[in-house]
Amino acid sequence: MSEVKQQLWYTEEHEWVERIEDGKVRIGITDFAQHQLGDIVFVELPQEGATIEQGVEVGTIESVKTVSDLYAPVTGIVLKVNETLETTPELVNESPYEKGWMIEVETGNDVEEALAKLLSADEYEKLTGDGQ
Repeated sequence: MSEVKQQLWYTEEHEWVERIEDGKVRIGITDFAQHQLGDIVFVELPQEGATIEQGVEVGTIESVKTVSDLYAPVTGIVLKVNETLETTPELVNESPYEKGWMIEVETGNDVEEALAKLLSADEYEKLTGDGQ
């Protein structure tokens, strides 16, 4: 069974979103997603300063099994990229919610509106079948 953290929001594409301060969120992929992908060998992320749009592909995650797209769960500007993943992409497998986070985004004043469009932990568990 995959770990789902109650304080996070989720997408149907298996990204998670954590509010880190006013108007700012941290984004990564879920424990469920990293299990499905297998051993992650490469992560391509947007540049700092890039504008991203909710639902649009912003990067890729390559594993020994497949290449998967990373979609933006919110609209905003990329403030920070987890550069550690360039040399240690396996952190996504080892610690998807802590050390394996991918980007931090400034969402502006509409963070509540953006989060309201995402799934709660309970809804995500139902989606993945982990809530049974």
